[in-house]
Amino acid sequence: SIDFTTRHTMRSSLGLANRVSIAFARTNASKALSVKHARAFRPGSMVVRAGAGSSAATPSWEFRLLFDGACPLCVKEVNFLRAKDAGRGRLSLVDLASDDYDPKENAGIDYETGMKTIHGIDSTGGVFTGVEVFQKAYDAVGIGYIYAFTKIPALLKAANAIYDVWAKYRLNVTARGSLEEHLKARAAVLDGKACGIDAKECVEK
Repeated sequence: SIDFTTRHTMRSSLGLANRVSIAFARTNASKALSVKHARAFRPGSMVVRAGAGSSAATPSWEFRLLFDGACPLCVKEVNFLRAKDAGRGRLSLVDLASDDYDPKENAGIDYETGMKTIHGIDSTGGVFTGVEVFQKAYDAVGIGYIYAFTKIPALLKAANAIYDVWAKYRLNVTARGSLEEHLKARAAVLDGKACGIDAKECVEK
């Protein structure tokens, strides 16, 4: 038979072994969780990253579209997207042509840059241009399947090539003057003068 001292020693040893096993298991679990989190936050393919607003807090919207509010075709597209959003606030729509447009609130994208080609910003501050902006905007309101073809690199490249031509000549095609005229008129407005691109002179407000 096993005397009291031997039984006590065995129980102590087993208890210690159990505690060591539990501690080891917890350590491995913590390491696994750390690796999982590290993988989850691994940087993606986004190259351009900037603050989408003045606040460090994550915005409530999923995607922000910067548009030319003086462009009839652009406004028609924006109204379509706004209707699809149906008040859910997933898509933020910002008018570049507004007098109070502030680049600081929009990843540093100024009026001239935004007018040259369409820009969009995701909720983490990632900046997108070209056809991908439409894909992101449509996806935010639940109809991203319309631009599903952009997931194929060759088709996205072709679509961007076509869009770039449109973006370059859209003001002329829609008989709205040149980008230079718009930049001059906007500068005059911001300087406190009332001026349109068809006006020969700007007059003080």
